[in-house]
Amino acid sequence: MKRILALALALALSIGLLAGCGGPKIEVGGGGTTPGGTTPGGDAPQTEDALTFAPGTVLRMAVGYNSTQTGLFFDAEVAGSGVTLANGQTYNTGDLKPTWVEVENRLGMKFEDKYQGNSASSEFEYWKEQLSQVDMVAGTASVLSEYGVAGSLVNIADYLDQMPNFKKYLDENPIVRMTITGDTSTGAIYVSPYFDGVSDIERMPLMRTDWVQKLLDGEGAFSAESSGETKAAVYEPYMPTSGKIDVDVVNADGTAVETITKDYDAAGNIVATMNAVGPMSGVDAVNMLRDYIDKAYNGYYGTQRSDLFVGQNAAWDADELVALLRCVVANAPTLNGTDTVQGIFTREDQNNQRRVDMFHFAGILFGVRGLESRKDYLYVGNDGALHDARQEAETYEALDRMRDMAAEGLISEAFMKNEDVKTKQYLEKDLGFMHYDYNQTQTIYNEDGATFQDGEQYMAAMVPVACWHDGSNADGVYMRFTESWRSVKTDGWAISKAGVGNDTDKLNAALKLIDYAYSPEGQILMSYGPDEFIKKDGDNYVTFDFNGEQWPEIADATRTELWEKASGNYTNYARQYLGSTLSFLKSQAFEFQCTTEVGRKGAGYISNAIALGTIKHPELAVTEDNMWYTSVPTILPTTTVENDQISGFSNLGNAMFGPSKDQKNLLVDVIVKGYQEEGMTDAASAAQVVANNYQGSQYLQLQNRAWQRALDFYGTIG
Repeated sequence: MKRILALALALALSIGLLAGCGGPKIEVGGGGTTPGGTTPGGDAPQTEDALTFAPGTVLRMAVGYNSTQTGLFFDAEVAGSGVTLANGQTYNTGDLKPTWVEVENRLGMKFEDKYQGNSASSEFEYWKEQLSQVDMVAGTASVLSEYGVAGSLVNIADYLDQMPNFKKYLDENPIVRMTITGDTSTGAIYVSPYFDGVSDIERMPLMRTDWVQKLLDGEGAFSAESSGETKAAVYEPYMPTSGKIDVDVVNADGTAVETITKDYDAAGNIVATMNAVGPMSGVDAVNMLRDYIDKAYNGYYGTQRSDLFVGQNAAWDADELVALLRCVVANAPTLNGTDTVQGIFTREDQNNQRRVDMFHFAGILFGVRGLESRKDYLYVGNDGALHDARQEAETYEALDRMRDMAAEGLISEAFMKNEDVKTKQYLEKDLGFMHYDYNQTQTIYNEDGATFQDGEQYMAAMVPVACWHDGSNADGVYMRFTESWRSVKTDGWAISKAGVGNDTDKLNAALKLIDYAYSPEGQILMSYGPDEFIKKDGDNYVTFDFNGEQWPEIADATRTELWEKASGNYTNYARQYLGSTLSFLKSQAFEFQCTTEVGRKGAGYISNAIALGTIKHPELAVTEDNMWYTSVPTILPTTTVENDQISGFSNLGNAMFGPSKDQKNLLVDVIVKGYQEEGMTDAASAAQVVANNYQGSQYLQLQNRAWQRALDFYGTIG
């Protein structure tokens, strides 16, 4: 049934519909489900009689999201001399944001601002020696669990029987329960988790689809007044050079799955064919790729060959992408009227936080697990044990292939030179072809008339076909798989034991807030803000189908305002102005509505493929039939002693594998510069250096001990 509901959603997405006015209704005012509709969480229990506290109980809140702009209260930068929102209310510096005013109204508690405007880790660092001054505090889940075990934070698990909404969610998502369990011997929970969306795809390939159509579609041969030339071949075939491979795709109209064949006996491998010819004109390269598509797929795509890459029935792989990139780069005069086009770029080519997306992309191109892990670079193997991508030669072989692509000029020069060029610059000047990123924030440029003209579009493309070794057979499986799957984030909120002390009202109010956030109406409030920002029909929400559940549509005034105040960026608008999406469970339903029509189209294709099973992904459950599909917990229950040992492995941390802006990341460096670290000369030696010289083997042993404890704990609650 869940898959059928998801298919219904995906079909709607694929044609860009929001079924609002005629859809089921949700009763306004926190009344739970009604006969007319379904709320998020289905039949989640209500908690009116649980966790009582005195009206007006004050909670001192040292919580927010990374800056004073994204706290519970307005700061001067956002409020200025007074900011009027779509609900007609004017807010000043120091005022509580609309979402939290509504929480006060609905639950009867009051909030006092203690937030210092830091990241979660820095915020807790500020308060850890003065926890008696706050009642709720933000922090990283691992540190909160550590301090919880030490006795500084309230064990939420002791009160789960009084928190039916939160308990129901944990029961339905065992990987979430395992992630936030701070002590597997007692089952203690010291953190309320944060989800930036859940059980949904995160990053996806994005392309200038109009360029693909211009190059590949139509009758007869491709021609151009002028073109460049492909560079000398460096990249070698990843896919087979002979034989046949069957691939499951969603059919062109999105109604069913069908199997198509990649026939290498008939067409050869396009990379091998191009490599044998050597440098050629951009026109010749396009016609060679067109001929290959016709033969390899036996005319399946007809004259609309671009669908191999950008259609609902896309089936492209890494080799076909390289061939396309060669065509794109060599045909700059046709595509943008200049002599240069950049192939693959990142959102910010000088920001390591974004540059890491280049090796994230390598993972799905070449079938490598762990490069988009929820926990370091770990993944669960089909043997049930944890594996570390940094210690496996296959990882570096994939990076070698990316470096080969760069040597042919298929990766942006700015990325290779660490220069400050961003998505908007690539797109508004027609200088970039594709990158791997979040759909909503990147396809938003389609709405900018200065960036795109009629017919030009930047859109999500299907996840590629690769050879994945999931253990189902010795040779691997040619399929689509994405590891970029939403789960628990690394930050959360906790209740200070010294802060609430013996005050039962404070304790119950804090617990009630957490439980309410996981109720159906609480999920809506924490994602959308108050009812004034939501579209209504009389006293009911107007809804649409999202991931098999009815979610509200945003009000027209809200949609207008988020463009005026946040340039269409839903998350920035919600956090800065509404005070929603700061923690707990953020639904992507609001964000989806803020996605451009073009963005919804591409995401709809992918959602449809996920619903029909042609894109596989990790599960937020222990998949005992094949553990390879189990999502690794975001936090593992390592002990204080183990944490101290792990913190000593500096080369496994920010010293060599940093994920942030100005840090070093070895995997990025291998793509750009090759093997320059001591002892590293090739893929195999790089993996060995990490395992032996960087203490990777000891690290993995410690994490597997913790993983086994988590599994043992799961056995007691499963």
